[in-house]
Amino acid sequence: MMRTRPLKVALLGCGVVGSEVARIMTTTADDLAARIGAPVELAGIAVRRAGRVRPGVPEHLITTDAEALVGRGDIDVVVEVVGGIEPSKSLLLSAFEQGASVVSANKALLAKDGTELHAAAAAAGVDLYYEAAVAGAIPLLRPLRESLAGDKVNRVLGIVNGTTNFILDKMDTTGAGYSEALEEATALGYAEADPTADVEGFDAAAKAAILAGIAFHTKVTAADVYREGITEVTAADIASAKAMGCVVKLLAICERAADGESVTARVHPAMIPLSHPLASVREAYNAVFVEAEAAGRLMFYGPGAGGSPTASAVLGDLVAVCRNKLAGATGPGDSVYTRLPAKPMDEVVTRYHVSLDVDDRAGVLAQVASVFAEHGVSIDTVRQQGRDGDASLVVVTHRATDAALSATVDKLRALDSVRDVASIMRVEGE
Repeated sequence: MMRTRPLKVALLGCGVVGSEVARIMTTTADDLAARIGAPVELAGIAVRRAGRVRPGVPEHLITTDAEALVGRGDIDVVVEVVGGIEPSKSLLLSAFEQGASVVSANKALLAKDGTELHAAAAAAGVDLYYEAAVAGAIPLLRPLRESLAGDKVNRVLGIVNGTTNFILDKMDTTGAGYSEALEEATALGYAEADPTADVEGFDAAAKAAILAGIAFHTKVTAADVYREGITEVTAADIASAKAMGCVVKLLAICERAADGESVTARVHPAMIPLSHPLASVREAYNAVFVEAEAAGRLMFYGPGAGGSPTASAVLGDLVAVCRNKLAGATGPGDSVYTRLPAKPMDEVVTRYHVSLDVDDRAGVLAQVASVFAEHGVSIDTVRQQGRDGDASLVVVTHRATDAALSATVDKLRALDSVRDVASIMRVEGE
């Protein structure tokens, strides 16, 4: 039998995602009530500035006093789609104190202070759900936390930022340079006016921290994630990847060490073979591989951003926490029992693609090869092209540590025959 008293929801933020959440809650109220077992009432919407036209959003619900809305005492669930660290963190802690569950899409906050927020939610006996914080509409966090709870996850590898995937895809398919591709992404609404969080890898790094923490049952923050963006990726890098039968993608890679004693989390551009399923992920789509001992390899694919896809994930969490409220229960909380340390990037082993501008004369290749050998970096393949005294030398290594490769590159730069280390990129996905 359906409960007649509604569950009251406070919505913090009414931008692209928030307005879509409000619209769906309003237009599908009967369906949501049937799925939950009680009506859901949008009790208020907190915004930074009132007076803007928000089509489909009830004006009488708009307020600029988020603290008062959260602190009303009759709110059952707070939905936070504001972003940033403050005031979002203080508002969520206040919500927990008031006995409200929280649904959030705030990857930056969760990657920085997720452990503290989970502890506050547990102390208050309420839920903290955040499926929308990673990969938009793609169901990913709940499968990691619940469906694979009895398995051992060893690796999570994927494309988790749609903006950078769109840019790199355009550079690959049209021959555009980075600036041109970014301009197109901005015009189409895939990139923000200030794209720094996306193109410098901060957005993907926050998501990697969340994924690693859930997958490996340990505390991982954004500060533990090695990060490189795509601003230094050139048309020459894209061409080199094509020559190898590869494509360049910005990857988030989270791994449990072979000895089980540590984890790594990193975000950086990498060349992956065209035969790898991630190579075919186009435009602004996301895709994530999860490798578990019993389940094997699982792939999650779909739209990773945008108002409607992200709102879909928010509403899924809202239904879940509302059901828990009615049942007087809570869902899975934070699981950090393994307490595995994050390994520094210097110790991470991977393959590298190194492009050198060198003198086109006898003995240069042998000289370069000896430097790699000196630092214990084994060479897989070499490609050399030369004309009029200048040459390009492309070296692809076997697996080596980041520290060994860095020492090799430092020594190469000191050689008279090496005019420039044109680019260095990791090779993944074999």
